[in-house]
Amino acid sequence: MRMRTNGGVLAGAMAVIALATTVAFAQTSQEGRLSGLKLDGDKPIQIESDRLEVRENESIAIFTGNVSVVQGPTLLKSGKMTVHYANDGGSATTGSANIERLEVEGKVYVKSETQVATGDQGSFDMKSEVLVLSGKEVVLSEGDNVIVGCKLTVQMATGQAQLDGCGQASGGSGRVKMLLKPGSQQDR
Repeated sequence: MRMRTNGGVLAGAMAVIALATTVAFAQTSQEGRLSGLKLDGDKPIQIESDRLEVRENESIAIFTGNVSVVQGPTLLKSGKMTVHYANDGGSATTGSANIERLEVEGKVYVKSETQVATGDQGSFDMKSEVLVLSGKEVVLSEGDNVIVGCKLTVQMATGQAQLDGCGQASGGSGRVKMLLKPGSQQDR
């Protein structure tokens, strides 16, 4: 299924995930040059999935199967994306609904220009402005620079980001891992 919108329901999803990754990378760069993940509010958002189910009575829209969201150079892929919107007279099908919460799951992948973020699931609460990307392994990368943990939490209002390590109970080392290659940002 193909759906185009100029703002609407999923602009928030893309903006949040892209900004969260930018915040996380900006904190790892002395020069603050890791800003590839961004959105252009003037560009249309193209959403594709195998299926779209809108449950107006529950105020949710569910995109399933090979979900792909594109705006400019930013791409979001997942197996499923659920948009929870306010029941205030807006409609998910027209893009006029106010988003309350977004959830993505199933091999979540976000890429824009040179930056990539992956995880198993993610969510964004519009009211509290908190983004969470989690999974067995959350990987943030740009070129040869890589940060690995299991849960990324971003307070969008303050720009504060926290990446938690994987607990030993889940088979991880319990630590956040970061690999920064000297000079890898010189070419950009």
